[in-house]
Amino acid sequence: MEKCRHAAIIMDGNGRWAKKQGKPRTAGHLAGADNVRTIAIAADKLGIEYLTLYAFSTENWKRSADEVNYIMKLPAFFFKKYMQEFIDRGFRMRIIGELDALPAATEQVLREAEESSRSNTGLSLNICMNYGSQREILLAAKAYARDVLENKADLSLDEAGFEKYLMTKDFPPVDLLIRTSGEQRISNYLLWQIAYAELVFVDEAWPDFTPEVLERCLREYEERDRRFGGIRNV
Repeated sequence: MEKCRHAAIIMDGNGRWAKKQGKPRTAGHLAGADNVRTIAIAADKLGIEYLTLYAFSTENWKRSADEVNYIMKLPAFFFKKYMQEFIDRGFRMRIIGELDALPAATEQVLREAEESSRSNTGLSLNICMNYGSQREILLAAKAYARDVLENKADLSLDEAGFEKYLMTKDFPPVDLLIRTSGEQRISNYLLWQIAYAELVFVDEAWPDFTPEVLERCLREYEERDRRFGGIRNV
């Protein structure tokens, strides 16, 4: 079985985790943010090169104003607490999404995290913030159309060429997609990038997603026969 280079996680269940403990939903988001550090370190030790995490989708704006405002403040807390450690570990932060639609302070924190770790060559820790995959593909198609109109591209575009217009253009395809908290859907996440990914759904909410659960997911991935449209090995 080939190595899992790129793992993506839909970090689901923060609010339900908090509710079960009699805490406000914001407590779940705080615990979930702390768990990003734990899982990033574990992923690095397990040989994963790219870890892409779904932090805030384009649909999450529909949540209450109080919850959204709290989530928008989390990056400042998170990077103040962990950024130096990430840099020391060689992690490179990549932020994926339409950042210009975020509050100015949130956008600044995210861009500073990217810039301060730009020279690192270790784990690529990719945070999807104000991201939606259908929107990403639409924006890519518009960018390609503009290039055609400006004679910067022609109509001989193939899949590899189109990928250069995506927000993940510097990343390899996703090998393993994990969703926590028992839900079994993709929720508009990396639709192009997971075309041949293995999907694993776990019952643990994101704050309870431990390095041991990550290892369990990797073992399941390694037991699968990835054929990419070919014939099963016998």
